[in-house]
Amino acid sequence: MSQQPGVGRPLAGCPALRRCIAGDPDKFAAGFWGRRALLSRAADLPAPFTDLLTLDDVDELLSRHGLRTPFLRIAKNGEVVGDKQFSGPGGVGAEIGDQIRDDKVAALFASGHTVVLQALHRTWAPLVDFATALGSETGHPVQINAYITPPESQGFAAHYDVHDVFVLQIAGEKHWTIHEPVHADPLRNQPWTDHAKEVAAAARDHAPVIDEVLRPGDALYVPRGFLHSAKALGGVSGHLTVGLHTLTRYLLVQELAALAAERAELRTALPLGFDPGDPEQLAPHLKNVAALIAEHAQTATPDDLAARLRRRTWSGNRPAPLAPLAHAAAIAGIEPGTTVRLRAGLRHRVVPGDPVLLQLPDRTLSLPAATAEAVSRLCSGEELAISELPGLSEEDQLALVHRLMTEAVLVAGKP
Repeated sequence: MSQQPGVGRPLAGCPALRRCIAGDPDKFAAGFWGRRALLSRAADLPAPFTDLLTLDDVDELLSRHGLRTPFLRIAKNGEVVGDKQFSGPGGVGAEIGDQIRDDKVAALFASGHTVVLQALHRTWAPLVDFATALGSETGHPVQINAYITPPESQGFAAHYDVHDVFVLQIAGEKHWTIHEPVHADPLRNQPWTDHAKEVAAAARDHAPVIDEVLRPGDALYVPRGFLHSAKALGGVSGHLTVGLHTLTRYLLVQELAALAAERAELRTALPLGFDPGDPEQLAPHLKNVAALIAEHAQTATPDDLAARLRRRTWSGNRPAPLAPLAHAAAIAGIEPGTTVRLRAGLRHRVVPGDPVLLQLPDRTLSLPAATAEAVSRLCSGEELAISELPGLSEEDQLALVHRLMTEAVLVAGKP
């Protein structure tokens, strides 16, 4: 695995990331990210994971939250159980046919099946907040699943993921085996099943790079492409898989190609009778298209690409949840002494000028030039009173905050 050139921002002061890895986040970024697996013991991490999810929380989710089948998978020895075996009607007043049946889940779990709670970054409040923080710190969209495995059971055989994963052990013990990739840095359309024979052979014949038991509070980093399998030991085992949907250089290639499609020469039809499977017919067109794309790639600017990438990637994770009724009440009650802050996890960029542009995942707000310093302060992340906004009259301070709260950019501070 080769280190990619280029740098991101420094990672000091990233508490969510620090919960997943032992040591300095910047050293992790330079030496492990995308390159090497890392085992971190509980003693070297800031805190256990009991605030994020417990087995009691899992029972609550399965029995009292009305989850539907997209939020649950059940598997045993690599075989996924059909949804109808553990779902059914929601009952009176809920015209839903695929709610989780807790009794069916209990029976399957008792017979050795692994329970997989999916997308907990959308359904369990502590993990919603954790995913928001980790996504903001790393710049990569985050998803979180939980795997609950009965004693001496295995949910999935050796495989690789197409995203990087932090494994956070929340209960019991699980034996993890990690092997080097058979297909390095897979893209999202390159699943492990494309290399199933090589994966099975590598897991069987090659020495693992990590062969360890995780206990509560331990963490494991598994880069995408690394083969892994896990087996619960003496008791029920539970772990979180915190997946980072890795943004890659290929993303830039895709957007460069999309930009190039703005050229009329690349949108013209190929000849009638053209056979794309014939190398001789293909050759002159390929040469011409490659030259046009190369020319366009040389003239494309970072600004050209950034605008497209904002639209494509900034919505990968939602910002922190917004309580609609409380937020509406806060807007109605703003006054000079009201404190406000940027909504956590909201991707944004302030472009000074006339007007000031506030770029958001799905839109760009135009604001008066006189608000530049105030907008910069509001978007810095600090909590401040409306009366502290620089360069504006009281009327304009209130008008700016009202606009940005209405746009769900700002939220009320702590009372």
